[in-house]
Amino acid sequence: MTRTAQALQRHGAIDTFAAGLMIVLTFSWGLNGVAAKLAGVGYSPVLLTIMRSAIAALCVYGWCRWRGVALFERDGTMWPGILAGLLFGGEFVLLFWGLDYTSVARSALMLNTMPFWVLVGAHFLLGERMSMLKLAGTVLAFGGVALVFSDKLSLPGPAAIRGDIMCLVAGALWGATVLVIRKSSLATASPEKVLLYQLVVSAVLVLPLLAVSGPALREVTALASAAMLFQAIYVVALTYLVFFWLVRRYPAGGLASFAFLTPAFGVMLGGLLLDEPVSVNIVAALGLIAVGIVLANWPSRRTARG
Repeated sequence: MTRTAQALQRHGAIDTFAAGLMIVLTFSWGLNGVAAKLAGVGYSPVLLTIMRSAIAALCVYGWCRWRGVALFERDGTMWPGILAGLLFGGEFVLLFWGLDYTSVARSALMLNTMPFWVLVGAHFLLGERMSMLKLAGTVLAFGGVALVFSDKLSLPGPAAIRGDIMCLVAGALWGATVLVIRKSSLATASPEKVLLYQLVVSAVLVLPLLAVSGPALREVTALASAAMLFQAIYVVALTYLVFFWLVRRYPAGGLASFAFLTPAFGVMLGGLLLDEPVSVNIVAALGLIAVGIVLANWPSRRTARG
């Protein structure tokens, strides 16, 4: 048994410590949208994706060397790892590009449709049958998406729908990444290795887009650079690893129930920090998506009884 395996201690339920950490993590992920918006003032979406992935990859690699996490053994993960990295890179190029047009609040709601893309994909690709309760959650969530598209008061400009669609597709690519990981040999790889695949591949394979994506540098300021570093070092390298640590010690279903907090924090922080308009429709859409996420993650009777 490895040192890591010996150190693992499984918990049967979410305790106060795990709940507190999940609140901090989801707040951080909600704040990430604000940081991406600010970083986009100084860097193009493609350059931002490359720098964010490359800097985070160096941090995660340093962590792996310090902890002795094996990364280079032959385990059949190379091709699915490359595919996951391509999807990851596409997700963030679309997200950062979409934020050029739409608000943080609207992008947070679009991006966090991810659990429902996973639910639908798992139904068709993984044989995980969708219950009526989960179907109801999916319908509610996409009702929330429809509300976002129909809301005119929170539109930052006439091109915002284009940004909304980019962020919605980014959420679908995030869901596709999860499905690739679950269906391939990546499912048995260490979380650190899976994350590094996504970071390294996205940084390398998105690089050619710099030649066709317009000016890479915009109005580079200290705030834009700090926002970029906040995403790379804190959000990606630190919070993702903390979340993986939680997943290996606490029930995944219990952790998933906190997912609705991320778009909630995104909407709130976009309004508070960037003075974005948050209309009644956006709040209603948040409520529909939050209820939908809870229903979609509600354990079945079989799961609940263990």
